[in-house]
Amino acid sequence: MKYFFSPRCLEYGQQGHPESPERVLAIYNYLKKKNISFIEPTLCRDEDIIRVHSFLLLEKVRNGQFIDLDTPALPNIYEYARLSAGGAILALQSAVTGEMGFSLMRPPGHHATKNSVMGFCYFNNIAIATARFLADDPSAKAAILDIDCHHGNGTEDIFKTNPSVLYVSLHQSPLYPGTGLESGENVLNYPLPPGTGEPEYLKTLEIACEKIEEFKPDVLGISAGFDTFEEDPLTQMMLKVETYNQIGKLISRIERPTFIVLEGGYSTRLPQCVDSFINGLKS
Repeated sequence: MKYFFSPRCLEYGQQGHPESPERVLAIYNYLKKKNISFIEPTLCRDEDIIRVHSFLLLEKVRNGQFIDLDTPALPNIYEYARLSAGGAILALQSAVTGEMGFSLMRPPGHHATKNSVMGFCYFNNIAIATARFLADDPSAKAAILDIDCHHGNGTEDIFKTNPSVLYVSLHQSPLYPGTGLESGENVLNYPLPPGTGEPEYLKTLEIACEKIEEFKPDVLGISAGFDTFEEDPLTQMMLKVETYNQIGKLISRIERPTFIVLEGGYSTRLPQCVDSFINGLKS
């Protein structure tokens, strides 16, 4: 597996905000102790962004002309968001050339819709990478599996009705942003109640993975959130560190070129959850 990380993604933050540089730095330091090396990502291009977002949104982020209490207009956030999307693109390119890729970058992306920032997300990293892949090969198909505890409303908004993309999400409901209650032609939503533990979660994930296999995608993107963990301060799911190993193993059975993009996860044991997931994927 190739890992993509830039220390520049640690340069910004807001005091008291849960999506902090410390959460990603903790993962980086944990993996670094395992002798894992990291590749520095590059900024994505504006043309990559406007495949999935409106030009108006790009300009708003570039100029800091938006208001969202969860998603503040911080200095240079346009550059940091482009760098995070660039990490996702490199992770995908690694996958399609034969080696799984993991983008350990922030800000996350799956709440960013075509026209709006929201939920700590400015540009939709996994959507930008997927759209780049499809632009390079218009006959290809891609699947996105979102295991963040929050529904990836932005990814669904961008790809709904696109027959080249299957979007699949397992998420807590009720929970922010309140979407993901229904499925559509190329959208499969699996809302799960607060308190869901390992047995029910893995049973649902197995069904979701079977649907992805039936779709036969050329590439599989994982929106990897770890806020389904039992100790996460923002959610009420009950998964354990060991559960993420099982999640990784189930996903690995799909046997498609796979890339991973970090989304949420806010507990102090986030690094252990990420490591458990990676070990499952590689097993």
